[in-house]
Amino acid sequence: MIKRRFENETVDVVIVGAGAAGGVLAKELSEAGMSVVVLDAGPIRDPQHDFASDELSMKQLGWQDTRIVDGRHPLEMGHNNSGFGVGGGTLHFTGVFLRFHESDFKTKSIDGVGEDWPIHYKDLEPYYTKIEKEIAVSGPRYFPWGNFNGPYPYPERDPLSPNAYLFQKGCEQLGIPSVTAPLAILSAPFEGRPPCINRGFCNQGCMPNSKFSTLIVHIPKALKAGAEVLSECMATQIILGPDGRASGVLFHHKGKEYRQKANLVILCAYVVETPRLLLNSFTPSHPDGLANSSGWVGRGIMTHSSYDVYAKFEDEVRVYKGTPVLATTQHFYESDKERGFMRGYTLHAHGARPLSFAKGIVKSGTPVPLWGPKLRESMLDYNYYGRSTMVGEVLPHENNRIALARDKDQYGMPRAKVTFSYGENDLKLIEHAVIQMKNIWEAVGGKTEFVVPDSAHLMGGCRMGANSSDSVVNSFGQTHDIPNLYICDASIFVTSGGGNPTNTVMALASRTADHLIGKAVRHEL
Repeated sequence: MIKRRFENETVDVVIVGAGAAGGVLAKELSEAGMSVVVLDAGPIRDPQHDFASDELSMKQLGWQDTRIVDGRHPLEMGHNNSGFGVGGGTLHFTGVFLRFHESDFKTKSIDGVGEDWPIHYKDLEPYYTKIEKEIAVSGPRYFPWGNFNGPYPYPERDPLSPNAYLFQKGCEQLGIPSVTAPLAILSAPFEGRPPCINRGFCNQGCMPNSKFSTLIVHIPKALKAGAEVLSECMATQIILGPDGRASGVLFHHKGKEYRQKANLVILCAYVVETPRLLLNSFTPSHPDGLANSSGWVGRGIMTHSSYDVYAKFEDEVRVYKGTPVLATTQHFYESDKERGFMRGYTLHAHGARPLSFAKGIVKSGTPVPLWGPKLRESMLDYNYYGRSTMVGEVLPHENNRIALARDKDQYGMPRAKVTFSYGENDLKLIEHAVIQMKNIWEAVGGKTEFVVPDSAHLMGGCRMGANSSDSVVNSFGQTHDIPNLYICDASIFVTSGGGNPTNTVMALASRTADHLIGKAVRHEL
């Protein structure tokens, strides 16, 4: 039997999902005096006892439930794009903490592709700054791209890994500027947390708590302010009252169904589960799912193209050493028509643990996957490889979508069907990025051995916009159809940008929190 302080109460806010956005909202709304309940489908973990420097066991940090994939380029679901547990994807992300550029919000106006957001960079700028200070982001004194050029709250990480130094040297040889990556990883003590010691297992959860996650930063502060966080509670339906407003959420915990009543419902369940929950909450008055009068719930999903290039060197690199991403360049971030495609990408020097290396290079073989003696020989040379990866912008397309499959899960919910195909522009961008990565490694004596097709990060599916006919929410995440139902996660992204999205997810959440606190003060909720 689940113990609940608010079991028979109608709370001010129920938040579904305790990841990057849900954690920020829980903290800020509870500290403003609101009664808040957070539901998360996964467990709540203790980093010192529940994390391990083990790739296989820590796959549990990613969403492992079956999802149906489709399209010309089906996405690999799980650890690389969905978190599972209180803290969500912040438990196992690399910690790269980049801002979007002004151009990311105006791709249609500037480059004639994608769509424009209903907000500008300047609308998020104070929230970027707030979040970066709140978690003590470390970064270079000068960041040469985009609207924000530094300095960051904490100094850049030092020393770098051998892989990062090689990457920077290769960039220098080609005249490509590069910097130490901005990271949500401490370079000095902060709020009782120690600085990073370069264990390198960021993707398996940070045991020392040097890397930020909402599990260790925002959730404890929300609990201290009176919020209630319910783990292992799977939300299955949003409930509507007779007035057509959201009145709460149905959820399952250990085989039993519960109801949490609330005056305000906020979905922070990420790009697959947020549309899935909306579509599964259909009613006679909303036969196509909640907040879906536009037909855009689940549509326009995006990933980042994340191809890896592995180059072999004569001397040992030991790509497992240090924080995975320690060097980066956004030299190719903005559009350049001479390249033959629009928009751009970020390149990272990116470490790899042995199993992820093996899993990656197996996929590199064309048309036959790498296997048998050749795989074994490559693994024996693991220490001699350098790795870089791209974070490539993918343009939104309405046929890339989340829908409900016929199969049902253990809760009786239809499973998510994820359909995805790259467009022509996306493929040209990938080709260009792979060539640049090869050039960088070859400039320092590396020989490209493997190009691994991959993707990372999910965005879109409930995009924001000013017009209710072609978007799901307004700029604050308020659904056009149901005024007290909000969405605040990466599903509201209009475009994907060419850099890691977590900073933007959290900045949007902080902006929405300010909006809701202001409405509460004015008695408008």
